[in-house]
Amino acid sequence: MRMEFNDIYDENRNLTGRVHQRGTPWGPGEYGVVVCVWVYDGRGHLLLTRRAKGKSFAGTWENSGGAVQAGETSRQAIARELFEETGIQASPEEFEFLDTDRDRNIFFDHYCLQRQVRPKDIVLQPGETDSVMWASFGKVHWMIRSGKICRIIANQFRRQERALRLRNMPKFKR
Repeated sequence: MRMEFNDIYDENRNLTGRVHQRGTPWGPGEYGVVVCVWVYDGRGHLLLTRRAKGKSFAGTWENSGGAVQAGETSRQAIARELFEETGIQASPEEFEFLDTDRDRNIFFDHYCLQRQVRPKDIVLQPGETDSVMWASFGKVHWMIRSGKICRIIANQFRRQERALRLRNMPKFKR
């Protein structure tokens, strides 16, 4: 496995000029960036992938995402992560920014992207994801209640659900 590095930011999200080696502890006042994307079909469904065996939260469903690598922008990282995990190609500019939040050492940038892709056309990343599905908002709520979506992603969904519904509702003709 190759070593990965992330840029280190300060608490105000200014680059420090230093890098962090993935898998090692973050120092006090050091932050990295993680990106997440909700892919929606414009007909009321969200694309979910299942975490592969051997991963943390294995067997639970989530949206695509991952860490921003050193030298990447947030938008470059989300385009790379989505392609790596699903085979879906999109330019960085196509992703719509939803919001950002922060925990102890990570800034989380959340995006959405409209795409209509058949599950059989999804290319899953071995060791990362092992299944894919389109889920309605009702199904996502059921999956949260039944523990099929990990708590972190469930909290993200609840916070962003309104914005996602506004973008993802079918357009009705008059």
